[in-house]
Amino acid sequence: MRVAIIENTAVTHHGQVGVALHEAAAVIDLYKPWLDGRLPAPSSFDALISFGGEQTAISDHSHPYLPDLAALLYDTALSGKATLGICLGAQAMARGAGATNTIGTNPEFGWCQIALTDQGRADPVLGHLPPDFPIFEWHSDHFTLPPGAVHLASSPAANVQSYRIGRAGYATQFHFEASRAVVRDWVRRFPDLIEAQNPGFTAALPATAAETGARADAHGLAMARAWVALI
Repeated sequence: MRVAIIENTAVTHHGQVGVALHEAAAVIDLYKPWLDGRLPAPSSFDALISFGGEQTAISDHSHPYLPDLAALLYDTALSGKATLGICLGAQAMARGAGATNTIGTNPEFGWCQIALTDQGRADPVLGHLPPDFPIFEWHSDHFTLPPGAVHLASSPAANVQSYRIGRAGYATQFHFEASRAVVRDWVRRFPDLIEAQNPGFTAALPATAAETGARADAHGLAMARAWVALI
């Protein structure tokens, strides 16, 4: 299988998604449109992934490729190909589907509790998770549920935590790719930003990672493997 991965910022960890892709011997083509504006041709891949970034999904003035990314994600999901948008990727797919993007309205940071909807509990990917589970969050922006999408998960701070479009078009506001190793690297790279987002997070990290983080790692890998199985 050939998988196109879109990285939207300079530091992009594939994390648990990368583990599942390598287990499946996927051939990966990387795109960095924040540098050169290039996006994959729809005929060039078997599956499409778009990870997060610090820009908003409507920052066209600074990232002029975003309208094309939004359309590519939505059109690929509608086609039935396996599609995955995480954080900014989910926000961009929602934009492509005609949802409303909200900026700076729903901040979450750290391991947060997510609840599956009835549709989520029956879903072939999220149905592998407990009805209520911890997973990592790092966002301020959000979006409304796209027209025609299946609402899969929610949290008190951001109602549309996950949705599906078509057979295998998945979007998650949460960072299920973010293993404890990824989180530790974020803390090393962005200590001041993280402390501003969640004062005391770094000091509490060893204890939180040992319990909540370990459970989130297992949930993230289960979800990643289930999505890869749809390719």
